[in-house]
Amino acid sequence: MNFMRFVKYWLPLLLWVGVIFLGSSDMMSAERTSRFIVPFLRWLKPDISPDTLTSIHFIVRKCAHLGEYATLALLLIRASISMTNLKQSAWMLYASVWVACFLVAATDEFHQTFIVSRSASIRDVMIDSAGAIVGLLIGFCEGSFKRTPENARGAVNVHL
Repeated sequence: MNFMRFVKYWLPLLLWVGVIFLGSSDMMSAERTSRFIVPFLRWLKPDISPDTLTSIHFIVRKCAHLGEYATLALLLIRASISMTNLKQSAWMLYASVWVACFLVAATDEFHQTFIVSRSASIRDVMIDSAGAIVGLLIGFCEGSFKRTPENARGAVNVHL
């Protein structure tokens, strides 16, 4: 793999994984994110109830999980495709990307067990895994995978 291909395809992926692990530090704990989410919500609706604030803060945090792992899946499938000219089953490619995203999610949650202000959550791994599926669906719907006559039996020729 040449250097420019690495920079174009793999460096964004590696930087994104770094962002994910940085986010699992104390810097993005619920206590810290509430310092900017809650004031913003109060600015939007000054009479918002504390229970509603708590619920919206929770939902925003979980949506962030979905988004970060959807992005991870898109970057990973893009990078994986760049390193090979092989035609492979779309399902195998999707499954491999999803498993890799699941492993990153599980490792990320394990990392949080060492952070005093954080805790690991199986639910978050499930949300992260669902986010990876969303990313794969977005990639598919965007037409990243194009069928050609020579691979009509289920293999894909992928163009990103």
